[in-house]
Amino acid sequence: MGACGSRPRGIMALTFIDTNQLPRVKTPQGEVTEILNQHLAGAKNVLGTLRWIQSGETFTAEACDKHQLIYLMEGAARIRLENQDYDVTKGAGVYLGPRESATLSAPSGGTAKLFHLVVPRIPK
Repeated sequence: MGACGSRPRGIMALTFIDTNQLPRVKTPQGEVTEILNQHLAGAKNVLGTLRWIQSGETFTAEACDKHQLIYLMEGAARIRLENQDYDVTKGAGVYLGPRESATLSAPSGGTAKLFHLVVPRIPK
């Protein structure tokens, strides 16, 4: 540990973000707000969003050249992967490798809160 009030070199400070204070943007795929990006947390290669989908709305995580993680924080949803549907509840998640996609929808009369993390591929 360094001198009083200093951090050892290479250790990052914690950043606390009150996600309830961030603006939500209405989209055809539900409401969304970025919670992890360059502006909020200095993240250079990572994008984290919260998304709320209502009954009748769907969110498609499009195939891209990045890794994606989608975690169901609240509610229930149906995840469509490779033309197969999976009904999931709070605590479920799906990893998408580069060039994979998934579509999530909220059940009739229900809602879902999703955490979506997108990170780049690391060259070998």
